[in-house]
Amino acid sequence: MDAHFDPTTAHDRVLDILSPADQALPLVVASPHSGSDYPDDFLPLTRLNGAALRKSEDAFVDEIYGAAPRLGAPLIRALFPRAFLDVNREPYELDPEMFSDPLPSYVNTRSPRVAAGLGTIARVVANGEDIYRHKLTFPQAVERVNRYYHPYHNALNGLIQRTCARFGHCILVDAHSMPSAGTGEKDRSRRVDIVLGDCYGNACAAPVMETADAFLRAKGYAVKRNSPYAGGYTTRHYGRPRFGVHALQIEINRTLYMDETTLERRPYLDTLAAHMAELLDTLGRLTAPSLRAR
Repeated sequence: MDAHFDPTTAHDRVLDILSPADQALPLVVASPHSGSDYPDDFLPLTRLNGAALRKSEDAFVDEIYGAAPRLGAPLIRALFPRAFLDVNREPYELDPEMFSDPLPSYVNTRSPRVAAGLGTIARVVANGEDIYRHKLTFPQAVERVNRYYHPYHNALNGLIQRTCARFGHCILVDAHSMPSAGTGEKDRSRRVDIVLGDCYGNACAAPVMETADAFLRAKGYAVKRNSPYAGGYTTRHYGRPRFGVHALQIEINRTLYMDETTLERRPYLDTLAAHMAELLDTLGRLTAPSLRAR
């Protein structure tokens, strides 16, 4: 089954969708943070160089799940970087200290993500350095949300709805990577390779989590559930198992497949991609009766 780029669901420099010629699995894969197309009007606003900005990317994640279209499932990926706009947040999770003008009352200024500097428009990159030279204006935030955030989620929601209409249910895999810091990297016996998040059982039926956990452990990975990543906005927002939508967030330890300093790929990336292809196929074979919410 050949994959193809679908121009009718693509937006210039915003996102693309790699679709199977014929969708065979009730599965959608999303890669919201692997984008590396930095908008021209963003770079003059930042005080950081490209290497520092790229530390926030989930580099190679779209490649790791690149077999999805071949298996019969669409893959949607944001082309813009997370340091510019994070679509795994509410539309408006913003830090008022970043803006020169007052924020409207509907803006969420008190979330834990905002407090950490990682709102819809992040204040800092992964290592804690401030991104911007000067304060932004709220109209700049609105422009980013309208041009980038809403097209991404409109496209993702469309894929989910079409999958449900065709198969009766949809499994959404929200694909991410995590830094090795804090995952026990120096002590292999304590290292966490993969974190599975289902919002503590609220975002998908139990067989989705159980199947993914068992598969990955059988491949030799050290797996944790919901700690420290239980699932972001995408998992919480779309995961509605009672209505046939099952969302699972997968965080992969970057040190497995890349050098976190140079962002160079490691040979194990190909093996990891093969394992993720097997996992997607396994999840896609789960039957609707087994996924009915209990």
